Amino acid sequence: MDAKNFRSELGNEGVLTITLSRPDRLNSLTFALYEELRDTFAELDQNADVRAIVITGEGRAFCSGGDVDDIIGELFSRDMKGVLAFTRVTGALIRNMRACRKPILAAVNGTAVGAGAVISLAADFRIASTTAKFGFIFPQVGLCGADMGAAYLLPRVVGLGHATDLLFTGDIIGAERALAIGLVRKVVEPDACVPETMALATRLASGPAFAHAMTKQMLESEYTMSLDQAIESEAQAQAICMMHPDFRASFDAWQKKQPIQFEGSKIPFSRK
Repeated sequence: MDAKNFRSELGNEGVLTITLSRPDRLNSLTFALYEELRDTFAELDQNADVRAIVITGEGRAFCSGGDVDDIIGELFSRDMKGVLAFTRVTGALIRNMRACRKPILAAVNGTAVGAGAVISLAADFRIASTTAKFGFIFPQVGLCGADMGAAYLLPRVVGLGHATDLLFTGDIIGAERALAIGLVRKVVEPDACVPETMALATRLASGPAFAHAMTKQMLESEYTMSLDQAIESEAQAQAICMMHPDFRASFDAWQKKQPIQFEGSKIPFSRK
C-alpha cells in the first residue's frame, strides 16, 4: 500500500497510519495522490486487519491542498468535461473516507488548507498541534467554498453559522479557534500531536469493530431521517449488535471483572 507520495504502516494493535510525504511541497496533492488516497480508503474498508486509521503529514504541514504546479496549471488546459472529471475524483476521496466503516483520525500537525482542510474534516476525529492552521481557502482563488463535500460536512461539525463564515471568507484560523468552534477534539504541543492521536486510535482499535462500524453508519444515515425513523433505525441497529458475539463477550468479561477481548482485536479493551 506504500506509494511515492505517502507512506502507510500497520501496527500490531490494528492502527494503520497514513503519512503524506511531500514535505518540501507542504504535502500538497497531485492528480496521482488524489487517486491513490481514494483507492486506499476503499481498500481499507475491506481490510479486516485494520481497526482504525490515522492520517497525518510529514514536516510542518498536514496538507496544503492541491499542488499549484501539478494541478492548477494543468486545469487551465482542460475543457469543462476535463475539469469536472478532476473535481469528481477529489470528491470521491472524501466519499470513500466517509464510507469507510473504520474510525479515521486526523493528526493535524500543521497547515491544513484547501483540500487538506477538507480531508481533515472528513476524518471522524481531529487532534491538532498548536501550530495547526485550518482554512477553506477556495474563495481566495475565485472558487466557491463548497468543494469536496465541505458545505455538507462543515455545518455538521461546527454549525451553520461558523461554516458559513469559513466557507464565504476563506479565512485561516488557528488551532485554538478551531477548538473553540468544535472543529478539533483537542490541541496539543507539536511533539504530542501524533502520539495523542495514536493513543486514541489504539483505544478505538481495541474496541468493538462491528459496533463502531454501525455507529459510523448510523451517524451518516440518520442525518436525513425524521426522529421516528432514526429511533426505529437505531432499534434495529442495536438489535443487530446484540446478536453479535462482542455483546456477550462484554457481559462475560464484566462478570469476571476482566478486560474485554472483542472479536478481531489483538489487545484487550479496558473500561475507563
